[in-house]
Amino acid sequence: MENQELKRLEVNAKKEVPIEKWGPYLTERQWGTVREDYSAGGDAWDYFPHDHARSRVYRWGEDGLGGISDIKQQLCFAIALWNGKDPILKERLFGLTNKEGNHGEDVKELYYYLDNLPSHYYMKYLYKYPQEVFPYNNLLEENAKRDKLQPEYEILDTGIFNDDKYFDVYIEYAKQSSEDIFIKIEIVNRGPEKAPITILPTLWFYNNWQYAGENNKPYINYVSDHCVQAHHQYIGDYYLYFEPTDNVLFTENETNFQRLFNKPNSSEFVKDAFHEAIIYGTNFQKLKDKKGGTKCASVYSFEIESKKSECVFLRLSNKKVDDYFPEDFKDIFIKRKNEADIFYESIHPASCTEDQKNIQRQAFAGLLWNKQYYHYDLDTWLNTSDGITPDTPERKNGRNNTWKYLKNQDILSMPDNWEYPWYASWDMAFHCISMAVIDPLFAKHQLTLLMREWYMNPQGQLPAYEWNFSDVNPPVHAFAALEIYKTEERLYGKTDIVFLKSIFQKLIINFTWWINRKDENGNSIFEGGFLGLDNIGLFNRSMVLPGNAVLEQADGTSWMGKYALDMMNIALEISMHDPSFEDTATKFYEHFVIIAEALNELGLWNEEDKFFYDVLSINKSEAFPLRVRSVVGLIPLFAVTVIKKEVFDQMADFTKRMKWFQQYRQANHLYLPSEAKKDFECTLLSLVNKERLEYLCEKLLDESEFLSEGGIRALSKFYEKNPYTLNYDGNSYSIQYDPGDSTSNMFGGNSNWRGPVWMPVNYLFITAFKTFGYFFGDDLKVEFPSHSGTSVSLSEVANQISARLLHIFEKNEQNERLCNGDYNWFYKKEENKDLVLFNEYFHGNTLRGLGASHQTGWTALIANLILDLKEKD
Repeated sequence: MENQELKRLEVNAKKEVPIEKWGPYLTERQWGTVREDYSAGGDAWDYFPHDHARSRVYRWGEDGLGGISDIKQQLCFAIALWNGKDPILKERLFGLTNKEGNHGEDVKELYYYLDNLPSHYYMKYLYKYPQEVFPYNNLLEENAKRDKLQPEYEILDTGIFNDDKYFDVYIEYAKQSSEDIFIKIEIVNRGPEKAPITILPTLWFYNNWQYAGENNKPYINYVSDHCVQAHHQYIGDYYLYFEPTDNVLFTENETNFQRLFNKPNSSEFVKDAFHEAIIYGTNFQKLKDKKGGTKCASVYSFEIESKKSECVFLRLSNKKVDDYFPEDFKDIFIKRKNEADIFYESIHPASCTEDQKNIQRQAFAGLLWNKQYYHYDLDTWLNTSDGITPDTPERKNGRNNTWKYLKNQDILSMPDNWEYPWYASWDMAFHCISMAVIDPLFAKHQLTLLMREWYMNPQGQLPAYEWNFSDVNPPVHAFAALEIYKTEERLYGKTDIVFLKSIFQKLIINFTWWINRKDENGNSIFEGGFLGLDNIGLFNRSMVLPGNAVLEQADGTSWMGKYALDMMNIALEISMHDPSFEDTATKFYEHFVIIAEALNELGLWNEEDKFFYDVLSINKSEAFPLRVRSVVGLIPLFAVTVIKKEVFDQMADFTKRMKWFQQYRQANHLYLPSEAKKDFECTLLSLVNKERLEYLCEKLLDESEFLSEGGIRALSKFYEKNPYTLNYDGNSYSIQYDPGDSTSNMFGGNSNWRGPVWMPVNYLFITAFKTFGYFFGDDLKVEFPSHSGTSVSLSEVANQISARLLHIFEKNEQNERLCNGDYNWFYKKEENKDLVLFNEYFHGNTLRGLGASHQTGWTALIANLILDLKEKD
């Protein structure tokens, strides 16, 4: 059968911006973000809390439940629900702020990204809505009682789902064309008794007239009991068709100043009017009589019998049609679902189990659902008011004030649409690696976008994330570019040299920034601060240290070694098609050698422990190693590549220069990080030599240290009973193995690198061991696990780590998934058995999912590991 989705992607490839006009671009949370924070002190969570979200207009975007929007988020669609008992409509997901949670911010809802296509011609979302009063207060109060040593109190702990008294609310989107979307909302009563529910499919305009002026105000007008018309000067006319109802309500997307600030409203038609009307009957008739506004909802109320369901159908279209629901219109959902089946079946490896196919498909679905409209103009944000809080000098010089040129307004891949509804530069690199499997064009577009002048600063730094754009993330973007390039070549048969050339030029600017800014002592030992690893260190690695001390980082130096190698590889690949890049490859090769020398010869390697450590450099003379065995000391393994003979054969200048450089260093007894097979069949370049590789593997593959049942831990388990303490400059700093949630407040306290398993670094370990295995073959074997007596090749080490990571998600003999932890009782129910969540990280002992619960950003890399089964086939 024809793969219609691939055809649609081919059409998208001809567009200037390869993004569908309509998609799941409506975030799960706009409140509590930096963009919406206009406070003098920069307290985003308190300035715009969840309690304000239903009543207060957003300045930089919109949010909703299972919703969609156009590419510029002018017009939005989502649903609102009421179970007849809650004090507010369920219009958006609820969660705790950073201060309210004992481990930072955390969503307290059950929702799932079931399916999605890159073109968004088919999408499916599931929300589980309790039939009893939603436990807002209970979640707040119980989490407030808990300290950092206790687990988070989740919604499944409240008992609200114990008796199956909940609704499954399925939202399905099936496009007839790019701007003609059929919508199906199915509500299933999972409970033992009949239960009431009211649903409000809602269409509204983002309030841009708050700054563009009333003359630019769009409108939604009543047409009939089954249709409304939406008009906007930029996107034109849209019609929302729905099943006939007597209750079509209108209001305005305007702030309710009376409720929030005890100030009079200019009109009674405000953003939260539907809450008052549905729950208390306030102004219900007025909202019916209004017949126009900027926010509209058709209202349907049901009493659903136990185990039965009700459906509501809608159609959002740029066409005015009389036969809005043709006789066979429901077939569009079946047709698009079948197209999705065909598309994903072409990606699943033949040897996949049905469970593995389900895991891979939901990982991709989550990745696609986490596309979000992101708008942030720093100069405007710093120098204007939101109409509630006056502009102040403190704000002008506040958060991100050195990034005034940054002007983002794009569809971006987010780590998690609720917990992290903002892009993070190194997260996005991993997102793009997974995205390349299903939509390489979008993956290339995203990675290139991050390098554009309205993101990258004039000095060449990439923005980290909106809480602090100046923080430094690991430079993994050259690696991501290569992965995208190779994935597209392998799966789609295309070698996009133009993409490599384009991004290579931009990466050179960023590489230069690193060389000039993060080498304090000029010795090719790099700093960088927290480098995305939050609390991995004894102390905040981004802080200014007392006593003229500088933290020389094993990981910062290793990331730069990897960066140089990846840049060399890109240059070599381009040079196979364009020889003018050949001397650039030589330049990055020499950079790599110098960094490798610094890493291995200037004190970061500890010969006694056979491990790499960060070093505290005091007054540029005294050096004190921080002898903590963490992933920081294993990152040198990531910087490895093999140059094949055909490259040397084709590139005479590179080969000549490389041989001269090697001979010069050998003659002068200088460090040389390379090893060649006989007859130069291929050459290995690695930050670690064979001997040190074996030493590191002994620790890495030791189950009492780094190796868990589900992959590699971020900190050695040795520190569970042997905490490490440093006394420096009158302060005491300690670290111990914390396999679960963070027990510190460092970087918000909602992420933990002191013991859990993290997907992105495991993916890099697997990639590195594949490379080592390719070079050494069976000539080098290591014990797996260490001290087991069983020796395997390094390629098999990669396979075994992959299998352990997959073990986190797969059903076991008891039909339980380790990632579900204590909640397997819920996920073993028939209707829940195939639901999979992709957490931010995983408990170092039990492998229970922790942190953000929908981080199909980099945790979607599990889909790539499943794809690797295709190569084994």
